[in-house]
Amino acid sequence: MKTKLKGKAIKLRKRGYPYSEILKKVPVAKSTLSLWLRSVGLTKRQEQKLTKRKLAAARRGGEARRKQRLEITKQIKEKARLEIKNINNNDLFLMGIMLYWAEGSKSKEYTPSQGVIFSNSDPQMIKLFLKWLKISLKIPDERINFEIFIHNTHKNRVEMVKKFWAQETGFLISKFDKIYFKNNKIRTKRRNVGQNYYGLLRVRISRSTNLNRKITGWIEGICIQCGMV
Repeated sequence: MKTKLKGKAIKLRKRGYPYSEILKKVPVAKSTLSLWLRSVGLTKRQEQKLTKRKLAAARRGGEARRKQRLEITKQIKEKARLEIKNINNNDLFLMGIMLYWAEGSKSKEYTPSQGVIFSNSDPQMIKLFLKWLKISLKIPDERINFEIFIHNTHKNRVEMVKKFWAQETGFLISKFDKIYFKNNKIRTKRRNVGQNYYGLLRVRISRSTNLNRKITGWIEGICIQCGMV
Protein backbone atom coordinates (compact mmCIF):
# COMPACT_ATOMS: atom_id res chain seq x y z
CA MET A 1 0.00 0.00 0.00
CA LYS A 2 2.76 2.45 0.94
CA THR A 3 4.61 1.63 -2.28
CA LYS A 4 1.51 2.49 -4.31
CA LEU A 5 0.97 5.71 -2.36
CA LYS A 6 4.60 6.68 -2.82
CA GLY A 7 4.40 6.04 -6.55
CA LYS A 8 1.22 8.11 -6.80
CA ALA A 9 2.82 10.94 -4.82
CA ILE A 10 5.89 11.00 -7.09
CA LYS A 11 3.71 11.08 -10.22
CA LEU A 12 1.65 13.96 -8.87
CA ARG A 13 4.78 15.86 -7.89
CA LYS A 14 6.26 15.46 -11.38
CA ARG A 15 3.00 16.76 -12.81
CA GLY A 16 3.56 19.97 -10.87
CA TYR A 17 1.31 19.43 -7.83
CA PRO A 18 2.33 21.21 -4.60
CA TYR A 19 2.56 19.29 -1.35
CA SER A 20 -0.81 20.60 -0.11
CA GLU A 21 -2.60 19.20 -3.17
CA ILE A 22 -0.75 15.88 -3.04
CA LEU A 23 -1.69 15.37 0.61
CA LYS A 24 -5.36 15.62 -0.35
CA LYS A 25 -4.92 12.68 -2.70
CA VAL A 26 -2.28 10.71 -0.78
CA PRO A 27 -3.31 10.25 2.90
CA VAL A 28 0.08 10.21 4.64
CA ALA A 29 1.90 12.43 7.10
CA LYS A 30 3.54 15.52 5.67
CA SER A 31 6.92 14.35 7.00
CA THR A 32 6.52 11.05 5.16
CA LEU A 33 5.60 12.83 1.94
CA SER A 34 8.61 15.12 2.30
CA LEU A 35 10.86 12.09 2.72
CA TRP A 36 9.40 10.40 -0.37
CA LEU A 37 9.74 13.44 -2.59
CA ARG A 38 13.12 14.64 -1.35
CA SER A 39 14.96 13.09 -4.28
CA VAL A 40 12.35 13.91 -6.92
CA GLY A 41 13.90 16.38 -9.31
CA LEU A 42 11.70 18.63 -11.42
CA THR A 43 12.34 19.86 -14.91
CA LYS A 44 12.14 23.58 -15.61
CA ARG A 45 8.73 23.07 -17.17
CA GLN A 46 7.52 21.14 -14.13
CA GLU A 47 8.84 23.89 -11.83
CA GLN A 48 6.97 26.49 -13.88
CA LYS A 49 3.80 24.43 -13.65
CA LEU A 50 4.27 24.11 -9.91
CA THR A 51 4.76 27.87 -9.60
CA LYS A 52 1.58 28.50 -11.60
CA ARG A 53 -0.35 26.16 -9.34
CA LYS A 54 0.98 27.94 -6.25
CA LEU A 55 0.04 31.32 -7.66
CA ALA A 56 -3.42 30.07 -8.59
CA ALA A 57 -3.88 28.64 -5.09
CA ALA A 58 -2.72 31.93 -3.57
CA ARG A 59 -5.18 33.85 -5.73
CA ARG A 60 -8.01 31.52 -4.73
CA GLY A 61 -7.07 31.93 -1.08
CA GLY A 62 -6.86 35.70 -1.46
CA GLU A 63 -10.24 35.86 -3.15
CA ALA A 64 -11.78 33.68 -0.44
CA ARG A 65 -10.38 35.96 2.26
CA ARG A 66 -11.61 39.04 0.38
CA LYS A 67 -15.13 37.61 0.18
CA GLN A 68 -14.97 36.77 3.88
CA ARG A 69 -13.95 40.35 4.72
CA LEU A 70 -16.75 41.72 2.56
CA GLU A 71 -19.29 39.49 4.29
CA ILE A 72 -18.04 40.52 7.74
CA THR A 73 -18.17 44.17 6.70
CA LYS A 74 -21.71 43.73 5.43
CA GLN A 75 -22.88 42.12 8.67
CA ILE A 76 -21.25 44.80 10.84
CA LYS A 77 -22.74 47.62 8.74
CA GLU A 78 -26.23 46.09 8.77
CA LYS A 79 -26.12 45.69 12.55
CA ALA A 80 -24.79 49.22 13.05
CA ARG A 81 -27.41 50.65 10.68
CA LEU A 82 -30.19 49.28 12.88
CA GLU A 83 -28.71 51.05 15.92
CA ILE A 84 -29.59 54.45 14.42
CA LYS A 85 -33.26 55.16 15.09
CA ASN A 86 -35.71 58.04 15.38
CA ILE A 87 -33.62 61.06 14.40
CA ASN A 88 -35.70 64.09 15.35
CA ASN A 89 -35.36 67.74 14.34
CA ASN A 90 -33.18 68.55 17.33
CA ASP A 91 -30.84 65.71 16.42
CA LEU A 92 -30.67 67.04 12.86
CA PHE A 93 -29.98 70.55 14.17
CA LEU A 94 -27.00 69.34 16.23
CA MET A 95 -25.74 67.09 13.43
CA GLY A 96 -25.72 70.03 11.01
CA ILE A 97 -23.75 72.20 13.43
CA MET A 98 -21.11 69.51 13.86
CA LEU A 99 -21.01 68.94 10.11
CA TYR A 100 -20.42 72.64 9.49
CA TRP A 101 -17.80 72.75 12.25
CA ALA A 102 -15.89 70.04 10.37
CA GLU A 103 -16.33 71.16 6.76
CA GLY A 104 -17.64 74.73 6.71
CA SER A 105 -15.90 78.09 6.34
CA LYS A 106 -15.44 79.77 9.71
CA SER A 107 -15.64 83.40 10.72
CA LYS A 108 -12.22 84.60 11.92
CA GLU A 109 -10.88 87.87 13.27
CA TYR A 110 -9.28 88.56 9.90
CA THR A 111 -12.49 87.50 8.03
CA PRO A 112 -15.30 88.86 10.22
CA SER A 113 -17.72 89.03 7.29
CA GLN A 114 -17.37 85.41 6.24
CA GLY A 115 -20.59 83.93 4.87
CA VAL A 116 -21.77 80.34 5.11
CA ILE A 117 -19.82 78.11 2.72
CA PHE A 118 -19.76 74.33 2.86
CA SER A 119 -17.55 72.23 0.57
CA ASN A 120 -17.35 68.49 0.04
CA SER A 121 -17.22 65.81 -2.65
CA ASP A 122 -19.43 63.30 -0.82
CA PRO A 123 -23.01 63.49 -2.19
CA GLN A 124 -24.48 62.05 1.02
CA MET A 125 -22.78 64.70 3.13
CA ILE A 126 -23.95 67.44 0.76
CA LYS A 127 -27.53 66.17 0.93
CA LEU A 128 -27.48 66.07 4.72
CA PHE A 129 -26.15 69.62 4.84
CA LEU A 130 -28.88 70.83 2.46
CA LYS A 131 -31.51 69.10 4.57
CA TRP A 132 -30.13 70.90 7.63
CA LEU A 133 -30.31 74.24 5.82
CA LYS A 134 -33.90 73.74 4.77
CA ILE A 135 -35.41 72.04 7.83
CA SER A 136 -33.36 73.38 10.74
CA LEU A 137 -32.45 76.84 9.45
CA LYS A 138 -35.39 77.46 7.09
CA ILE A 139 -33.11 78.70 4.30
CA PRO A 140 -35.09 79.13 1.03
CA ASP A 141 -33.77 77.58 -2.18
CA GLU A 142 -33.14 80.95 -3.82
CA ARG A 143 -30.45 81.73 -1.24
CA ILE A 144 -28.63 78.44 -1.88
CA ASN A 145 -25.96 78.63 -4.59
CA PHE A 146 -23.49 76.10 -5.94
CA GLU A 147 -19.97 76.11 -7.33
CA ILE A 148 -18.20 73.11 -8.81
CA PHE A 149 -14.44 72.66 -8.54
CA ILE A 150 -13.07 70.03 -10.90
CA HIS A 151 -9.72 69.11 -12.41
CA ASN A 152 -9.18 70.46 -15.91
CA THR A 153 -8.55 66.91 -17.17
CA HIS A 154 -12.31 66.43 -16.83
CA LYS A 155 -13.42 69.42 -18.90
CA ASN A 156 -15.08 67.09 -21.39
CA ARG A 157 -17.34 65.77 -18.58
CA VAL A 158 -18.65 69.10 -17.32
CA GLU A 159 -22.24 68.57 -18.44
CA MET A 160 -22.24 65.09 -16.93
CA VAL A 161 -20.87 66.48 -13.67
CA LYS A 162 -23.50 69.24 -13.56
CA LYS A 163 -26.24 66.70 -14.23
CA PHE A 164 -24.89 64.45 -11.46
CA TRP A 165 -24.98 67.18 -8.81
CA ALA A 166 -28.39 68.39 -9.97
CA GLN A 167 -29.80 64.86 -9.55
CA GLU A 168 -28.13 64.35 -6.17
CA THR A 169 -29.31 67.67 -4.70
CA GLY A 170 -32.69 68.03 -6.41
CA PHE A 171 -31.86 71.51 -7.71
CA LEU A 172 -32.19 72.70 -11.31
CA ILE A 173 -29.12 72.14 -13.46
CA SER A 174 -28.99 75.88 -14.14
CA LYS A 175 -27.89 76.35 -10.49
CA PHE A 176 -24.57 74.65 -11.32
CA ASP A 177 -23.19 76.99 -13.98
CA LYS A 178 -20.26 78.21 -11.90
CA ILE A 179 -17.41 75.84 -12.74
CA TYR A 180 -13.81 76.30 -11.59
CA PHE A 181 -11.03 74.17 -13.04
CA LYS A 182 -8.04 73.01 -11.01
CA ASN A 183 -4.70 72.64 -12.80
CA ASN A 184 -2.77 70.64 -10.22
CA LYS A 185 -2.34 66.92 -10.61
CA ILE A 186 -4.68 64.55 -8.83
CA ARG A 187 -2.66 62.98 -6.03
CA THR A 188 -4.96 60.73 -4.12
CA LYS A 189 -5.39 57.09 -3.16
CA ARG A 190 -9.13 57.38 -3.72
CA ARG A 191 -10.58 55.44 -6.63
CA ASN A 192 -13.19 57.99 -7.65
CA VAL A 193 -10.85 59.74 -10.06
CA GLY A 194 -12.17 58.27 -13.31
CA GLN A 195 -15.76 58.20 -14.48
CA ASN A 196 -16.83 58.26 -10.82
CA TYR A 197 -15.10 61.59 -10.24
CA TYR A 198 -17.50 64.54 -9.96
CA GLY A 199 -15.25 67.11 -8.36
CA LEU A 200 -15.96 69.09 -5.24
CA LEU A 201 -19.24 70.91 -4.68
CA ARG A 202 -19.27 74.18 -2.78
CA VAL A 203 -22.58 75.28 -1.25
CA ARG A 204 -22.67 79.03 -0.72
CA ILE A 205 -25.52 80.81 1.12
CA SER A 206 -26.18 84.38 0.10
CA ARG A 207 -26.55 87.09 2.78
CA SER A 208 -25.28 84.74 5.48
CA THR A 209 -22.61 86.64 7.44
CA ASN A 210 -24.72 86.81 10.58
CA LEU A 211 -25.74 83.18 10.14
CA ASN A 212 -22.09 82.18 10.12
CA ARG A 213 -21.59 84.12 13.35
CA LYS A 214 -24.59 82.35 14.86
CA ILE A 215 -23.20 78.95 13.84
CA THR A 216 -19.96 79.87 15.58
CA GLY A 217 -21.98 80.60 18.73
CA TRP A 218 -23.77 77.27 18.46
CA ILE A 219 -20.42 75.50 18.18
CA GLU A 220 -19.15 77.32 21.26
CA GLY A 221 -22.35 76.39 23.11
CA ILE A 222 -21.81 72.70 22.29
CA CYS A 223 -18.23 72.96 23.58
CA ILE A 224 -19.46 74.50 26.84
CA GLN A 225 -22.20 71.90 27.32
CA CYS A 226 -19.70 69.10 26.71
CA GLY A 227 -17.35 70.54 29.32
CA MET A 228 -14.67 71.44 26.81
CA VAL A 229 -14.46 75.08 27.84
